[in-house]
Amino acid sequence: MTDKLPHNLLALFAPRPALRYLNPIDHAPEARITNRLGGVGQFMDAFREYKDKDLFVDSGECWLQKKDRQKLEQKAKQKHLLEEGIKEYKPANDPNVRGDAFKTLFVARLNYEATEKDLESEFGRFGPIERIRIVKNPNEKKPKKKHTGYAFVVYEREKDMKGNNIYTLPSIR
Repeated sequence: MTDKLPHNLLALFAPRPALRYLNPIDHAPEARITNRLGGVGQFMDAFREYKDKDLFVDSGECWLQKKDRQKLEQKAKQKHLLEEGIKEYKPANDPNVRGDAFKTLFVARLNYEATEKDLESEFGRFGPIERIRIVKNPNEKKPKKKHTGYAFVVYEREKDMKGNNIYTLPSIR
């Protein structure tokens, strides 16, 4: 069947020439000398010495048991916060909580580059602003972001806050 193909296509089916043999670059295979391999027995003294000096104390639980234990501890902690944590929380004693809730506007999904000045220019046109607080994470040592992405704008009058139509505001991004 292939004898009916033109010569330029028959050339594609021709065998390639054999590869040329080259001597190994480093040593001939019969002249190579490798390290003698021994068993694990020759290292047992080193293992015993390492075990004696090791400070790791086996707690007796595998990683799955540790994971389950941590989950149970987390659930217990959350349950405690829901039951007793609410009793301990007193918003009147929180220094960051100031102002009237009816005059406060919650602003979310802020750009991380947004500042209080940007918020004041955007929200100040609806009425005089008493206070702006951009929430920052106090627990972070080296913050990756300047703030958490949300803020509270406290107006001087309640009607100014209610007159603030969020659908007419441009995006602060």
